[in-house]
Amino acid sequence: MDEATGSALVGAATRFYDMAARGDSASLRQNAIASLASDFSGIENAVKENQANLNGVRPAPRPPFLLKAEGTAPLQRAEFLCGVFGAQGQTRDSAVFVIPNLPPGSYGIVTLDAASPQGAYTVSFVLQQQGNDWKVGGFYAKPAQVGGHDGNWFASQAREYKSKGQLRNAWFYFGEARELLVPVPFMATATTDRLYDEMQGTKPSDLPPLNLTAGGKTYKVTDLFPVPVGHDFDLVVKYQSADISDTGKTFQDNMAVMKALLARYPECRDAFGGVVVRAVEPAGRDYGSMLPMKDIGAALQRCIRASL
Repeated sequence: MDEATGSALVGAATRFYDMAARGDSASLRQNAIASLASDFSGIENAVKENQANLNGVRPAPRPPFLLKAEGTAPLQRAEFLCGVFGAQGQTRDSAVFVIPNLPPGSYGIVTLDAASPQGAYTVSFVLQQQGNDWKVGGFYAKPAQVGGHDGNWFASQAREYKSKGQLRNAWFYFGEARELLVPVPFMATATTDRLYDEMQGTKPSDLPPLNLTAGGKTYKVTDLFPVPVGHDFDLVVKYQSADISDTGKTFQDNMAVMKALLARYPECRDAFGGVVVRAVEPAGRDYGSMLPMKDIGAALQRCIRASL
């Protein structure tokens, strides 16, 4: 892109970052495209969650990307190939963006690195050109590390788990590595493409849905995935429950699922800081229980004694 356009994109993103760092959601909304401004609650919540991490931090912008969607109707799957591509696909400085249902127009993707005292963060804006102005079309703020570890560390750990035959740990760690190495979820780079290929070689054969049996009862597990919680990297398991209104009984079921999960996959004890179990009703209401990995053994013994 020409220098003037690049400067305008970075200048707009820096100005919007300052609004987010001050918690000024009202000004961000005034500078948003109409479709986003009409339902701004998601951005407001994201600003509130991240303000303490961004306030007082001077961000460093990365080189921006300029995307142009041609045509007269929204593109069901808008794919943008940015930078130089070689015979093997992406190169060090290239990127691919895939955005669903994108209306025609000119867009900018600007990422700013924020070295917060709480850790490294990235703040990214999707900007849409309207006249001479760039308006906010999307806001993404996320930590660039988990527990002080970046995406490259998670990739290295994934390879180590793979060498030990712990494919489930490797699968989840490769996934987190890819998540940390891009600032927005619809972006891919040469590094994340390679990690995707590596990840496919570790895909477990028994990902959910699956059944866990404990105490003569079978639990239908619908989802299993990792999630950063503070400085920890925890494992979340969701299972079907007909009724969660009796929270005491549901807690006991959650503990039974936790015990059965770790009995089936004992290698997860070394890879995760804790386990979060969520019982989910058909209508979507859920009840969750969380235990740090180091406390699970003693807690499960207490639950067994309490149920006798």
